[in-house]
Amino acid sequence: MKTKLSILLVLSFFLSISVFAQKKSSKELKAEKELLLQKKIETLIDSKNFVFEAQKISPRGGRVIFLDYNTYFLKFNEEKVTCDLPFFGRGYNIGYGSDGGIKFDGKPEDIKVEKKNKSYNIKAIVKGKDDVYNLMFSVFFNGSTTLSVNSNNRSSITYYGEISAPKVDADKKQ
Repeated sequence: MKTKLSILLVLSFFLSISVFAQKKSSKELKAEKELLLQKKIETLIDSKNFVFEAQKISPRGGRVIFLDYNTYFLKFNEEKVTCDLPFFGRGYNIGYGSDGGIKFDGKPEDIKVEKKNKSYNIKAIVKGKDDVYNLMFSVFFNGSTTLSVNSNNRSSITYYGEISAPKVDADKKQ
């Protein structure tokens, strides 16, 4: 009886060790999750097709302004850039009664992508109807993004937000 009990204890000991060996620690799970997110961001950058959603604004010489809604965006791809972002700052050659935000559609030119230690830098020039916009993205591996917009007719402004994959419309799927 004692031998059966000792054999049973030894078997249960080895089974419990194998079960604990298969469980991953929280650090390993976190590292895997970060690596997966980094691969996703890398794929978005390589495709040059993503959507930036602004969450905060920092005008030149001003304080940070938090945006209430996630309705401000910049859709970026190699064929067309569509932008609808608010603007707080100084305008130079803007007509009275014109739109106060930064809104434009145009084809990006001179796209440069540079990989840094923990981020990507993307630079592009877009010619809108009335202005030329220099876009500078700093995309971090966790998806958080900084967008600086410089133009001829307005002071520079910085947006903080996140990038994601563009949403596919239901009409385009069919």
